[in-house]
Order: sequence, then structure tokens, then C-alpha cells
Amino acid sequence: MKHGLIKVAAAIPGLRVADVEYNVQQIENIIAQAEGRGVEVLALPELCLTGYTCQDLFRQHLLIDKAEEGLILLLDFTRKLDIISVVGLPVRIGSLLYNCAVVIQRGAILGLVAKTYLPNYNEFYEKRWFASSVDLQEQDVYLAGNPVHVSAEPQVFRTCDGACFGIEICEDVWAPLPPSNNLALAGADFIVNLSATDELIGKHNYLLSLLAQQSARMMCGYVYSSCGYGESTQDVVYGGNALIFENGRLLTEANRFALEPQLKVQQIDVERLRSERQNNTTFRTAQDGAHARIVDMRQTAPRDFELIRPVDPHPFIPKGEEMTAACEEILNIQTLGLCKRLEHTRCYRAVIGISGGLDSTLALLVTVRAFDRLRLAREGIIGITMPGFGTTDRTYQNALQLMESLGITLREISIAKAVTQHFEDIGHNPQQHDTTYENSQARERTQILMDVANQVGGLVIGTGDLSELALGWCTYNGDHMSMYSVNAGVPKTLVQYLIRYVASLPSFAEQSATLLDVVDTPISPELTPADANGNIAQKTEDLVGPYELHDFFLYYLLRHGFRPQKIYMLAQAAFRDKYDDDTLRHWLQTFCRRFFSQQFKRSCLPDGPKVGSVSLSPRGDWRMPSDASASLWLKECEAL
Repeated sequence: MKHGLIKVAAAIPGLRVADVEYNVQQIENIIAQAEGRGVEVLALPELCLTGYTCQDLFRQHLLIDKAEEGLILLLDFTRKLDIISVVGLPVRIGSLLYNCAVVIQRGAILGLVAKTYLPNYNEFYEKRWFASSVDLQEQDVYLAGNPVHVSAEPQVFRTCDGACFGIEICEDVWAPLPPSNNLALAGADFIVNLSATDELIGKHNYLLSLLAQQSARMMCGYVYSSCGYGESTQDVVYGGNALIFENGRLLTEANRFALEPQLKVQQIDVERLRSERQNNTTFRTAQDGAHARIVDMRQTAPRDFELIRPVDPHPFIPKGEEMTAACEEILNIQTLGLCKRLEHTRCYRAVIGISGGLDSTLALLVTVRAFDRLRLAREGIIGITMPGFGTTDRTYQNALQLMESLGITLREISIAKAVTQHFEDIGHNPQQHDTTYENSQARERTQILMDVANQVGGLVIGTGDLSELALGWCTYNGDHMSMYSVNAGVPKTLVQYLIRYVASLPSFAEQSATLLDVVDTPISPELTPADANGNIAQKTEDLVGPYELHDFFLYYLLRHGFRPQKIYMLAQAAFRDKYDDDTLRHWLQTFCRRFFSQQFKRSCLPDGPKVGSVSLSPRGDWRMPSDASASLWLKECEAL
């Protein structure tokens, strides 16, 4: 395990019912492939040494003895291998037979887990042949020449790198109280399930839902290996399921109904799972009373690390078919938040500064939706465009077109005269385009909005987004301040998708072209003069860096608490075709520096709705000292 990632695999080997020698050869082939691919923990199907469908042959001493001999062969085969293999076979303990998972590594048996819940219906009469784990008496036995401690006590297996896993077998996860509940609460980062699941109409979708929910509820990884082609088809068919989940998300799956053996390999992010659990007080409370015996695995040699799991470069943005539903849901959250605030304050007018940029456009669209929901006339929305020294014709015209077509009250108030007077009052040279030059304009605009809101008895609607708050890219007591900030939970990369979504709606067909042009306009505060051709000269991403990178850094820093080293590694994978390593290091360092230095702005934010898994509200998700040192993070950035 490196960077908190452990490589696991779910396998479906070739199989012949009751032919142990053949099955051992197939399992050895799979183990060799997995070892060659750097797999650390391998899950094989339930009773894979004999086949699951042996039925009354499980009462034959020859088959049970041959299964143990097959285990001896596997132990000998793995004597020099670091891989941890979890193998299914029938095991006789005393006078009872158990359906077991055996953990083997480097030629030794390191643990044995018996199945707890035994089906006894339809084609499955396991109680006819096997005893439950609850029948196990604590004792030391010999299995395949190895001393093994057995008991009904739950066991968590710990690798030499500290990753922990538990084991349950097939029906166990279908039970009302699966063993994996206790195992995860007792510290298992992921669960290995050795299974034999037959195929019926609709059952596969139910299985996917079941495993997704179980891994999400227990905030764990889940490695599921179920037998496939080769099992008896006397009454049912086994299609083969190799599935790997992480906290509710399917990472990889096998091709069902395949005739060939399959090996599905993926990495589970243990660090990410532990971060989720650490931040979830419900999980911590549920851990009270959970227990398991810890079983340590053998020491292994260091492995070369290769990231094989895909990394989404835009983690805030919903994908595929989810996009439309997610956009509508986000807009509804923003809209409902504003509706409540307007009704509570009995303010039925809203004042909003419209620049023709992304953020003010989204805030305007949300405000329009809120007024429509409350059955208020749109004329109660006072949109104010406030051209200044850097305003370009493109953004100015887009602002006017949007306000006119949406039917709101339009006001134009130039800030040039007032800011020029202000420069004279404080003795600032207007040719000096510094922070004072820029922030004076931002604060003048906010003063206008606040005063007009007082005039009309309305609320100033904030436009700033989550990404700007993370970077502190806002003027303190300027655009930083409002009476309700509808975009506070929306990152910049998502703002564009929300506007594109609205542009696609029939009800906004008249505004569609303008909205799409807003999305295509370079992001800028327009606080310094345009270039000689009247185009935007001050481009935000040239100054603070690409927002897609900063949103990526923000997500992994806040959502999972990852250190810069891991965020950098993930960014390399996500943006390998777009940014070189020097660029990633530079902007990661910029992000860390700005994130820490600008906390004072986030400590006094106006109210605004949370829409996703990350928020910077000082009253909710993020509470940080304004004077915290960034030295640890910056030093690690410098060492990358």
C-alpha cells in the first residue's frame, strides 16, 4: 500500500465440479497472474477448490480430504509469494463440516473464517452439509499441516502496511445483520466476500444495489468474487460476478456469462475511506461495542507503485445521465434557499449586480426562479450594471440583454465618477493599477448595491462562488459581502455547466445564445482597463491559475483531507495530457498558500446554501483559524 491505495483483485478461475486437481491448477494460474500485476489481496469464489455445486458429494470423505490436499499444494505454490489469497473450501473441524474462507500467504495459513448464514431454500440446502460459524468452538486445529486457531470470534486481517480487511461468505451479506457490519465497525477498511450467486432475472441489479449500499453504509471497500462457468447447471446457472466497490461506487466488474477465467484488479483508497469515517460522527458512535480479533499478515517486500484507478479531473461535475438531474437539483437547492430567505425577511425585492460574467449570471437565473416560485413579479428584481474602468462591450451587452429579456428592472450606474472622486479623496494615483485601484471599484459596487437595497426594501444577492472563496479571490467587504449568497456552495467549474443547462431549457430559449456567450467569455473581474482592441486584458486564470486545477485541489484537500503529495500524484493522473508536472506543482503551491492566507475572508461569510459535499461556511463544514500556518503544506509542495 502506497499513498493509502491498496491493490486488490476479484477472480473467477476455471472450474470443474469435484475435480480438485484441476481446480488447484486454475487457482494457481490466477494467483500467478495476480502476483505479476502487483495485487496485494486476492479474493476467489466460495468453495472454489471443490466447486460450490457438489451437493451430497460434500458428504464424501474423499472429496473433503482432497480439498485439504489441494490446499497443501496451494500453500507450497505461494511459499515465495507476497500476495494474500483468500480461498474457499470445505473444512472438517471435529465432527462438523464448515464452508470456509482460508487466508494464505507465503506458504502459511494465516486465518480461517467460516460462513455464518447458511441458505436452506430452493436449490440451496447448505444446512444439509455445513454447520454455521456460530457452532465453532474456540480451539487450535491442524489444517493442511498448519496450526490454525478457530473460533466464532470475528477476525480482521491486517497487512504489513496497516490496511485491514474482513471476510464474509455469500449469504452473509444478504442477511439482516451481515458480519461485515461488525467487521467494518471494528476497523476493516474493506470486505472480501467469497460467493456463489446464481443468475435470475433482476437478481444481478439487486446484487449491485445491495453491495453498493453495504459499502456506502459501512464506508468501506467491498471485493466480491462469485463462481461462474464450470459450476453445475443442473437447476441454475452461475454467471460469474467479480465486483469491486468503494463507498457505494462500483470501481470494476467482470463480464458476466464469460466462458474464460477472469481477474479484475483495482485499487481501493484506504486513506479516503478512513477520512470519511473520521468525519462521520454517526459511524464513530456506531463503533461502540464493535470488536474483532486482529490477525497480522506476513511482512512483504516493497512494491513498485502504479496508479491504475481512473481519476476524474472534474470531481465536482456530475457525469453522463446524472448531469441533467444534478443540475436541476442544485438549482432547486439554491432557489429554495433564496425563497425562504425572502419570505422570512419579508423582502420581496432583490438587488443584484450584473456584470455579464459567469457568477452574476447564475445568481440572476436563481433569483428569477425564486421569484417565479413565489409568484412574484420579476420587476421586483433590480439588476444593476455598474460599468467601470475595465468593463468591455461584450460583458456589458450580455448583461443588458439578459436583464431585458428576463423582464427584470434594469438600472445602469457607472462607478467611474465616484471612484475617481474616491482616488482624489485618499490621494491615490489612478494610473497606478494596484490593489487599491481594483478594490476601490469592487467596494464602490457593493456600496451601491447595499444602498439601493435599502432604498427599495430588498436583499442584496451575492454572486461569489465556492472557488473564489477558497482562493480568497474577492475584495474584503466588496464582492465578498452580500445579504444572501446563492452561489457560495457552487465551484467555478460547475457554474458553467449550470448555465449551459439553463440555456438548454425551452423556458429560457430567448436567453440561450446570450447565456452560452457568457460561458465562453474569459473569466475576469474587469477591474483594469481593456486592451487596445477593447477585449478583456485582466484574465483571472492567468493570475491565480486554472480553476479546474484549483477545484481539483480544493475537492481533495477538503473532502478527504489528502496531503499535497497525494493530491499532486492524483493531479498528474487526471491532467497528464494537459498540464506538465512543473505547472501542477506551481499551482498546487499557489492554492495552498492562498487557501491558508485568505481564511479571514471565509470567517465572516454571509449565509448561503450548501449544494454538494464541500462547503466553506464557517458555520458548517469548514472551521479553521484565520492565522493558521501553511508551512507544513508549503514545505511538502516544495519537496515534490
